[in-house]
This record gives sequence, C-alpha cells and structure tokens, in this order.
Amino acid sequence: MKIITVFSLLLFLGSSLWAQPVDHRLQKQLSDLVKDLHGDIGVYVKNLRTGKSAMVNADSIFPTASMVKVTILIGIQDKIEKGQLEYHQPLEYKDSLFYAGEDILGSFKNGEKIGLNKVMMLMLTTSDNTASLWLQSLAGTGTRINEILDSLGLVHTRVNSRTPGREANRQQYGWAQTTPREMGTLMEKIYRGEVISKSSSEKMIRLLGRNYNDEQAIAEIPPYIFVASKNGCVNASRSEILLVMAPHGPYIFSVQTKNLQDQSWGNSNEAWVLTRKLSALCWNYFEPRSRWKP
Repeated sequence: MKIITVFSLLLFLGSSLWAQPVDHRLQKQLSDLVKDLHGDIGVYVKNLRTGKSAMVNADSIFPTASMVKVTILIGIQDKIEKGQLEYHQPLEYKDSLFYAGEDILGSFKNGEKIGLNKVMMLMLTTSDNTASLWLQSLAGTGTRINEILDSLGLVHTRVNSRTPGREANRQQYGWAQTTPREMGTLMEKIYRGEVISKSSSEKMIRLLGRNYNDEQAIAEIPPYIFVASKNGCVNASRSEILLVMAPHGPYIFSVQTKNLQDQSWGNSNEAWVLTRKLSALCWNYFEPRSRWKP
C-alpha cells in the first residue's frame, strides 16, 4: 500500500510540473487558425512574464528535423563546460565527414582547419548538416545527448539517428523527435540559465540568435527585437522554435507539423504560411499596436 501511495504521489508531482495557467483567449485563437491545415500540427506558446500558456496538441510527438541542432548544441556545450572541448579549438576537416547537400562545410578540402566555434556557427546559423553530424559525434553520440535531455526532465525529446537502440524511432520520426511543449520548455530552460550552467546557457542564447533562415516565424517579428530560434523541415514537416524578447515580456513560440499534404519547398508552402500567421498572431497578441511604440 505504501508503495502504491508513493507511486501515486510521484505521478501527481510529475503531472503538476506541467501544470500551467492557460490563456484561454489565445488558445481559442490558435485553435481556430490551425484547424484547416492539411496535416497534423502542434503549437505551444508561453508568456514568460505571466507564466500563462496556450497550446494545441502540445504533447504530440513530431519530427524535429533541423531543430535537433539545439540538442546537439547542448551536447557540445556540456563538453566545453567539462573541459573536454574548447570553444575555439582547431579542428581538421576530413572528406569522410561530408554529407551531401548545400552545406558550406561540405565544400571544404580534406585536411583544412576550422575552429569548433565556427562549426557551431554553421550548424545553427545556416543549418549546415555536415557541421551538425560532425558536432553530434564530438558531443559523444546521440546516446550522451539523450542522457542530458533526460536529466532535464524531457521524456519525448530524443536524438534517433546514429544512436544505438533508436532505429525504430528513426524510421518513424527521422533524425530526432520532440513535442511542441518540450521544445518550448527546453528553450525556456536555456533562457533561464538552467541548462548545464548559467554561462553556458547564455552562450547558447547568443548562438541561437544568429539564424540565417529568417523568412518564416521570425519574419513576423520586428527586426530590432532579439529572437533566439531554430527551424527545421523535411518533406512532410515544417517546424520552428522561437524565444522572442518582446518589450512587454519574453515569450516562447513552438510550432511543429507532420504528415503535410503540401510538400513544396517555397515560402508559399501551406505550413510555412500558417507558421507566419501564427507568429504574427502571437506578436500582435502580446504587443498590440496600442501598446507598441518602436
């Protein structure tokens, strides 16, 4: 009986960690906006000043696509914190690292030198996949990254590719998987200095504030507002995570999609159009024109 009681208490405490006051008005507006998408979508929005959140399918699991690079960044930063890597450490590129695509790093010649910090920049700013896979291996494989994510209380956010025992998950979700709420929670933890250390979290925020791919959710935020972000897409999925340092209080915007009928790659893709509308909704909701003076 005591074991059952303790177990029940743990379940209660675990569920209470996710309990947040809900912004019902914003939640209805989000729900109305996403209802006609030809595919599956999850949205998580949290005002970090008030603590109120709004969500749609926020605990459903989606492919991360390139949003996985946030978790790889954490793995590298953990190694730097422990003294196992150095931020400006010189690295030597090898042809065996090449991953086919439009990557900058993939155009390097065998034996060329590049600093670890610049490889991190390429992974986050231009979403360079050759750089990302190199960094994943330097971080100690996906298994080590997943151990860090687990220590942060994240139960669904996991690296799948090149990670022993996660082949079935890779087949279903690709490189990695997460939920809108967990990706938003991870970004919030980084913002609050709770990932690895305060200084490591601050460095990650700086690195995440240099996104070259700024034509979707970021495009709806005024250019003089700091945004830490990462987006990702594969054929049937378009996703994005933003920390917006809005004047009246920072907020998190996390949107993920899968099973999309529209798999086109231009900005007119249905999911990207919807992402921009959702981002604009959130910005104007938290920063209405009557309050905002640029």
